[in-house]
Amino acid sequence: MSKSSSDKMDQDEKKILFELVKNSNENIEIISKRCGFSRQKTWRMIKQLEAKKLIWGYTAVFDEQKIGQTHFILMIKRTMEKIEEKVVDIIISTETEDIAKKLRVTIESNAYLHGEYDWMLTIIAKDIKQAKSFSDKLIALYPVGTDKIAILQTLMFIRKNYVLNPDRKNLKNFL
Repeated sequence: MSKSSSDKMDQDEKKILFELVKNSNENIEIISKRCGFSRQKTWRMIKQLEAKKLIWGYTAVFDEQKIGQTHFILMIKRTMEKIEEKVVDIIISTETEDIAKKLRVTIESNAYLHGEYDWMLTIIAKDIKQAKSFSDKLIALYPVGTDKIAILQTLMFIRKNYVLNPDRKNLKNFL
C-alpha cells in the first residue's frame, strides 16, 4: 500500500472514530452518510478498528444523580519508593475492580498520570462515605508506595465522554 493510500485510510478511520465518539449508538447508515462512505465500507472499517483494538468498547453517557449516585475523582500520589512487580500485577489485574464491586462502587476510568498526582480513578458511588470506604480499601491494598489520596466530588458535567450535557444550563445553580 502506498504512503498516500495509507494516509487516506488513517483519515477515513479518524472520520469514523469521531462519528462514533459523538454517538456510538448511531445508525450505521447515518455514520456512513456523515463520513461520505458506503454502509459496507463503514461497517468493515468499524470491525477493523475493533480488531486493531483502537475501539475498546461502547458506552452510554448518563447522569449519575438521576439514578441516586454520585461521581467522584480519586487522585493518588505515590511515594518515591519503587513499586514492586507484584503490586503492578495487582494494579493491572481486576483486584481493584473486585474491591469496588464488593463495596457497590463502579470504576468508570482508571489512568496512570504525569504531573502532581500519579494515578486517577473516576468512580460512581452512592455518597462520599462509600467513596471514602473504597479509598481506604485502596490504601490497604497498596500500603507501600501510596502517599495520599484526594477525593473530589463531581458536582456537574458540562461535557462527558465528548457529549454536551443537555442540562448544562443548571451550572448556574452552582455558581
